[in-house]
Amino acid sequence: MSTLLQSPFIETATSALNALAHLLPLSALLLAALLLPATARAAHGDAAAAPRQTATTATAIFAGGCFWCMEKPFDQLDGVLDTTSGYTGGNVDAPTYKQVSSGLTGHAEALRVTYDPAKVSYEALLDVFWRNVDPLDAGGQFCDRGSQYRSAIFVANAAQHHAAEASKKAIEARLGKPVATGIEDASTFWPAEEYHQDYYRKNPIRYAYYRTGCGRDKRLEQVWGPEK
Repeated sequence: MSTLLQSPFIETATSALNALAHLLPLSALLLAALLLPATARAAHGDAAAAPRQTATTATAIFAGGCFWCMEKPFDQLDGVLDTTSGYTGGNVDAPTYKQVSSGLTGHAEALRVTYDPAKVSYEALLDVFWRNVDPLDAGGQFCDRGSQYRSAIFVANAAQHHAAEASKKAIEARLGKPVATGIEDASTFWPAEEYHQDYYRKNPIRYAYYRTGCGRDKRLEQVWGPEK
């Protein structure tokens, strides 16, 4: 062993290092104890400033003839989250388009509207519905004939029923004629085949041709006046 390693200087330095090593864990604990309350306070402040939000949605179901033509007006309304074309009001489970279009199942082509009641009211949805149907036609809608193309409001509860009845009376007063649109209790809604969903977006040229050929916009203008 060398004389350098046996010198008093080395012994003193070694003792100091050992003491420092024992002190380091204690210093770390003291630092953590000081920082912990501040960190907890900051986290609590963030939670108070940004409480968790819970989304609330509601649904409404309308029938207005061809469901392709009912999607777009509701999709354009602020507060509407989703629209789904489908079938309701009949007596066959999981009906197909072919079955419904035959007029033998009792179903109507319909639209389910999912919306945020904090942004748009059910009454506002009713306004959009009326403006896009011919409420005087008891035999279908526009060029589509039969009960499968009837206009109807399918109500899910007492509040919707009351609002629908009130709006129907207001429309009768406005037009001065009896309204043929029915108010029916909501039943199972069956989504239509995928190719029917968002048809006006997927097939804009065919959609425009059908809508014009069916005379929909011309008749709507006759009933309601020019669209604003």
